[in-house]
Amino acid sequence: MTDQNPIFIPGPTNIPDRIRNAMNRQTVDHRSPKFSELFGSVLQDLKTIFKTSKGTVFAFPSTGTGGWEAAIENTLAPGDKVLAARHGVFSHRWIDMCQRHGLDVEVIESEWGNPAPAETFAERLAADKAGAIKAVLVTHNETATGVRSDIAAVRQALDRAGHGALLLADGVSSIASMNFEMDAWGVDVAVSGSQKGFMLPAGLALVAVSEKALELSRVSKTARCFFDFQEMLKANKAGGYPYTPALQHFYGLRESLDMLSEEGLDRVFARHRRAADAVRAAVSGWGLELCSKSAPHHSDTISAVYVPAGFDSNVLTDLVLKKYNVSFGIGLGQMNGKAFRIGHLGSITDTMILGGLATIEMAMNELGYPVALGSGTTAAQQLFAQRS
Repeated sequence: MTDQNPIFIPGPTNIPDRIRNAMNRQTVDHRSPKFSELFGSVLQDLKTIFKTSKGTVFAFPSTGTGGWEAAIENTLAPGDKVLAARHGVFSHRWIDMCQRHGLDVEVIESEWGNPAPAETFAERLAADKAGAIKAVLVTHNETATGVRSDIAAVRQALDRAGHGALLLADGVSSIASMNFEMDAWGVDVAVSGSQKGFMLPAGLALVAVSEKALELSRVSKTARCFFDFQEMLKANKAGGYPYTPALQHFYGLRESLDMLSEEGLDRVFARHRRAADAVRAAVSGWGLELCSKSAPHHSDTISAVYVPAGFDSNVLTDLVLKKYNVSFGIGLGQMNGKAFRIGHLGSITDTMILGGLATIEMAMNELGYPVALGSGTTAAQQLFAQRS
């Protein structure tokens, strides 16, 4: 029976029965008109989630990491200079990928728990009179720290400097759960993945591309094959793929998009905000601290929580898994052993949140944390009662 317990990791997320049932079907010919019709409707409706009318959306059989790779391989070349902030594990991994591709990365080191520093971006861009910086990379939602960065502020920094650099945004753990406005924020490439807010298994990198970035991919001489925008665009226009697609994922994605539409994006975002606020109320009730340092930048999909000095967060997450068969995220990078993470995104309800909070509260109490039973769950219950 414990196999029915939800998980509280930042992804992959819980998969609704509707989506699992939609994916449980026999293979069809991916070059048939039947698949082409499904495929076309999915690509069109994905634009609504990214909030773009001008962009082109691609669905690569990959994960968010593949989406990052597609973004840089199609728009940049070895030796190009890019500007990025390192303020968590996933912003670091994108920087590392750029360096492996031979890009010249100007790294802005920022304390973990802070968002990408838009003001520092503005200073660096204003000083780049020669336009050496070809792209600015921003992690919208840092999954390791539970911090949301202001993409619109980075676009404003580019515009104030009159700079022509591309704006590339990692929205893997935010898009479809938190508001993301590709067109309004002037994003050139936005990357997401199927296993977070879209509530599917891992297997699709969802990449939205502006006209400017798409044009660069036409003239780019950077070697690429699997992630080639132009090859994908040509095949997509004909109703298919340049290679074998992740077929069953598209049936699941069709169902996911229908579910998001039925709920309404504003209500989806409000549900995630309510869940996040309840988690934060519980953290405060426990007397613990979030990694995220400022309320305006708290993530609505992930909360990273520091454990008290003298305790090991890995012992806590291990106990919860072994005794209650419930998974929480471990601390990553410099937070390993110091913090645990609560994923509250995708298929998540108020009731599920309360169950997860009560479970980890029992584990903390058992390990001797200075946390009274009921202290966090009561705070979360009170918030849900107010928001109902």
